[in-house]
Amino acid sequence: MRSATPKVLHRVAGRALLGHVLQATAALAATRTAVVIGHGREQVTAMLAEQAPMAVTAVQNRQLGTGHAVRVALGALDGLAERDTVIVLPGDTPLLTGATLAALAEHHDATDAAATVLTAVLDDATGYGRVVRDGDGGVRAIVEHRDADAATAAIREINTGVYAFRAGSLQAALARLTRDNAQGEEYLTDVVALLVGDGEPVAARSVADPAEAAGVNDRVQLAAAGRALRDRVVEAAMRGGTTIIDPATTWIDADVTLEPDTTIAPHTSLHGRTHVARGATVGPECTLTDTVVGPGATVIRTTAERAEIGADATVGPYSHLRPGTRLGRAGKIGAFVETKSAELGEETKVPHLAYVGDAVVGDRSNIGCTSVFVNYDGVAKHRTIIGSDVRIGSDTMLVAPVTVGDGAYTGAGAVIREDVPPGALAIREGRQRVIEDWVARRRPGSPADQAASAASAAGAPTVAAPAPAAGSRPTVPESPRPADLPAADRDSAGDLAHTRLPEPGIAGVPGAGSRT
Repeated sequence: MRSATPKVLHRVAGRALLGHVLQATAALAATRTAVVIGHGREQVTAMLAEQAPMAVTAVQNRQLGTGHAVRVALGALDGLAERDTVIVLPGDTPLLTGATLAALAEHHDATDAAATVLTAVLDDATGYGRVVRDGDGGVRAIVEHRDADAATAAIREINTGVYAFRAGSLQAALARLTRDNAQGEEYLTDVVALLVGDGEPVAARSVADPAEAAGVNDRVQLAAAGRALRDRVVEAAMRGGTTIIDPATTWIDADVTLEPDTTIAPHTSLHGRTHVARGATVGPECTLTDTVVGPGATVIRTTAERAEIGADATVGPYSHLRPGTRLGRAGKIGAFVETKSAELGEETKVPHLAYVGDAVVGDRSNIGCTSVFVNYDGVAKHRTIIGSDVRIGSDTMLVAPVTVGDGAYTGAGAVIREDVPPGALAIREGRQRVIEDWVARRRPGSPADQAASAASAAGAPTVAAPAPAAGSRPTVPESPRPADLPAADRDSAGDLAHTRLPEPGIAGVPGAGSRT
């Protein structure tokens, strides 16, 4: 593998190679499981502690062959009875299924053999040990490819390296193994030769799909195993009631669960323990990891990790749901929105271009475009609480910790540093200042200056307003700011796009024809 990671910990379909093997052995309902470890033992032990805590480890300090490894494993399984069945299999065969192992154990018991070899029939058996049978179908020998004569090399049935043994027979044969060979190792295949020589029955069981026995020895084979597992998982999902539009571009980990009547669109990857509920659509171009998608939800072009998407909610496109995001029923997280540790209530919407982090938002609230929950002060993260039926105006900065009460509004561009009571409007505005002819003075000859000059020459409207006709209501080109008006005359809402103008003559407000 050319890797610092032990081979059996390389991952396909969401699990380490060893994880797939251990999952297959679950069908055996074994009383005990031993894993032989050597290279990278600390990493393998950590993985087992997390994923297979019931397994015991047996340390092979010196790698002296497969027979030696089994002898080390038996040393960790005290109290084996003579007729107990021991299943031996490699840790790098992720395609093996529980059904195949169960069938091997059943055949072993039915034949009352001292050993049963799992075999496979290949079109090209080059490099594999051949299984030589006698006239009754029993195994007479396992001959390595390099030692096979022409007749033996023509045999297409090969040894997969998976065995079932009678415990007593196995222990006795292991004690007689030697390292008198070119590799200086104890071969497990020699156990079969010893048992045959002792006259004990050795049976064979052929696997229906030879691909199950494929081991992984490099990254090319790792990728091939990944494709095979992908095809297996995707086919099972479709047979279980999921529509997968393009199986070739859909990658689903082994621990993902899909309810019937779900739809997965092209270029979608579902990882970890992601769950997609009935009626939901995911994709195209989604990557979901350990994420729950509720019934009827729609998720498109989204990356999500450890998130929960409620029933009938919509997410995407180009949304990023980081860990801790929870979107309520019929909620919406739209285009270019990022969320993290955020709980969004039912029917709450963050339609586009916003960041919501470390927050709780109630039901039916709306977060305006380009709003940011400013949750980090350079040292610690802080929380923002938004009530229900709240309207956060566009480009609002919510500087945590801060609370906005139920039914409150914020004006566009507001910077909210203090709590907003329920039903209140929070704004932060300054006067708009217009510097006329600035471009002509500071950017003479520029394209902007040329455009402005052309507009002036063409008679474009000026800022000044004409004098009102007699008896008409006066107008001004720039509305007074709310702070300039008596409280009774203020009529502010939303982004304060308009105000009710007072009659001429009110103190502080220009009369007809004047400029503000």
